[in-house]
Amino acid sequence: MSERRLTLLVAAFGDPGHAFPAIALGRELHRRGHRVVLETWEQWREAVESEGLEFTAAQEYTVFPPPGPDTPDGETAAAAARALARLIDGLKPHLVVSDILTLAPTLAAEVAGVPRVTLIPHVYPVQQPGMPIFSLGLQPPRTFFGRLGWRAWLPLVNAGLRKGRRDMNETRAQLGLAPLERFHGGISEELALVATLPQLEYPREWPAHVEVSGPLFFELPYEDVELPDGEGPLVVIAPSTSQDPKCELLHAALAGLADEPVRVLATTNKHRPIEPIEVPANARLEPWLSYSQAMDVADLVICHGGHGTVARSLAAGVPVLVCPSVGDMAENGARVAWSGAGLSLPRRLLSPRGVRLATRRILGDGAYTARAQELAAWSAAHDGAARAADLVEEEARNTTGRLSPARA
Repeated sequence: MSERRLTLLVAAFGDPGHAFPAIALGRELHRRGHRVVLETWEQWREAVESEGLEFTAAQEYTVFPPPGPDTPDGETAAAAARALARLIDGLKPHLVVSDILTLAPTLAAEVAGVPRVTLIPHVYPVQQPGMPIFSLGLQPPRTFFGRLGWRAWLPLVNAGLRKGRRDMNETRAQLGLAPLERFHGGISEELALVATLPQLEYPREWPAHVEVSGPLFFELPYEDVELPDGEGPLVVIAPSTSQDPKCELLHAALAGLADEPVRVLATTNKHRPIEPIEVPANARLEPWLSYSQAMDVADLVICHGGHGTVARSLAAGVPVLVCPSVGDMAENGARVAWSGAGLSLPRRLLSPRGVRLATRRILGDGAYTARAQELAAWSAAHDGAARAADLVEEEARNTTGRLSPARA
């Protein structure tokens, strides 16, 4: 509904993998003439305001593992929701778009009676019956008995979900909200945006309110870097910005590729290595890289498997070697391997030899690059930020009749 100016609150967890997609969505909505207030960690204030968006600092509290409602972080989430409810009451937004890891904004919106949209900046985390448990990093079963085996795990999965629902309902009670019967209460039943490539999603029955928009890309401005000399394939090593403080991936990859007929461009992502990193003659090591620059000329990206890095690489048509660390990285690695656009190297095999052999396999088989280029063609034809903004505008149009006169 670009013909009508909306007021929108977009809230995101502060890790780059969550804050950057929210900024990308906010930027597109602002470009369409809407007023966008973005709530995230203070460290991103300059980036947010440089895009013309209004900024408000979020309270920083633990979201993973989920804090119990009687813990200091759980109590902070409720307190943050109360504070945000006051902000929402003054702002009078038409919609609140809340990152999946930020519970406070979605609760605050419900307290204030404002429609809610959930932004999921990675693959959809809700388990489909008969499929592997999310985050284990396993591919779909190929037989009836395999699917039956995963269904046998549902009682254990549901036990964990019931605990999460109890904790959620205790927090809701602190805010005067009614308890929920469903699982995954932090995901809106009105609209959930899944900002990933559909080719990374396993086959499933999709709920009517869940939409796969495509990735949402944003990066901080940074000067271009000089590429390594030579003519060999360019391998970009792009470690996680928030994991691997010992730079284990960098050590293993640089050592493993030192004598290979490749050029290597690597970054520490501003980590300060505990031990000095030996940089071979065929490599350059930079404190920071513009991924949009580096991946446009790369032949292979080696990374931990953060969704943003994986999606940007595939959108550039570059295959990926995922070396998972924590969180959903193993899941992302499994999705990459399943899609045919790369490989996943388990953490137990992370070594110079493991990286070297996996790199040889990907660079030696053009099918990986061909598949990555198919995903890039899809991405070029489907602007994730534009699609997500369309859906937000449509949801605002659909919910206007349910708003109070002050917000309509």
